[in-house]
Amino acid sequence: MAWRCKREWLMVLVVALSLHQAADGATKLPVNGLEYDFYGKNTKCGKAEKIVRETVEKAWKADRSVAPALLRLVYSDCFVRGCDASVLLDGERSEKTAPQNAGLRGFEIVDEIKQELETQCPGVVSCADVLHLAARDAVALAGGWNYPVFTGRRDGNISNAIAVDLPSPYISWNDALAYFDSHGLDVLDLGTLLGAHTMGVTHCRYVHDRIYNFNDTGLPDDQMDCRFARQLAQTCPYHLKPGQADPTVFLNPDSGSNYSFSSSYYTRVIDNRAVLGIDQQFITSKDGLRIADEFSHGFSDFQRYFAFSMSRMGSLGVLTGKKGEIRKNCRFTNARYPTRT
Repeated sequence: MAWRCKREWLMVLVVALSLHQAADGATKLPVNGLEYDFYGKNTKCGKAEKIVRETVEKAWKADRSVAPALLRLVYSDCFVRGCDASVLLDGERSEKTAPQNAGLRGFEIVDEIKQELETQCPGVVSCADVLHLAARDAVALAGGWNYPVFTGRRDGNISNAIAVDLPSPYISWNDALAYFDSHGLDVLDLGTLLGAHTMGVTHCRYVHDRIYNFNDTGLPDDQMDCRFARQLAQTCPYHLKPGQADPTVFLNPDSGSNYSFSSSYYTRVIDNRAVLGIDQQFITSKDGLRIADEFSHGFSDFQRYFAFSMSRMGSLGVLTGKKGEIRKNCRFTNARYPTRT
């Protein structure tokens, strides 16, 4: 499979790193200036990753939904201005106030991690790196791979809701591909990162049309298993009662409230039991079907490629060297007059 072979060199390197058996000089990956074990080799904060891991583990034991919450924060950050932690900044018109970012969670966990890091080694670890390390640790706790994270990001001081152009849950497969391509990512990245939907929830308003009126037909989406459509309808009524909040459904009912990281998402997609339309459209393309089929049968392959695609997404628009800043507080920039453009 050509789409697999072109990334084979990266698989070999990442596996080697995870086993701590890389040859001299192989612990650096040319991902926009990021580096493996940046804090251990270049700073006096070699315990940075340990601090992040311990804090995330404590949060995860109290609430397993932190895993999808942290993953969503990374996604919402990297596709807007790059992976610079701009989504964490507070402000009347900051990114977190955009409609597309409604319901973002996990800020308090990042705050707690950053507070401990500033106590142990002030002014060293960026909020941007905290986000990626925390997401990795949450995925590992949920059953994913404890993959290497390339670090060395610095924080941006610009955050503007107008810049948020994240795609709608109603996006078509072709439009989703075009969106990823515009950010330098490909079909394998899209198909793999959609696998994050193995955990988490979505509001009924995003699946209402699939259950009741797909493409204005007055009928359910004919790509959805009819029994599953009836199950969704039990949680998502046709009309909400006055004052009733929009219910939520699990993106992957097989994972449910356990929020476990598994390949069952791909099995559900193949069986026409995906919740979101974009997930079901996944297998309408030949590449998507091949990716879903391989990952549904090979959890280890899914784990590895998820690590690769997270690394590729995590290198988008990063600030390194002397660019950006290291925030003291992830919610506020150190700059006296931050620019909101």
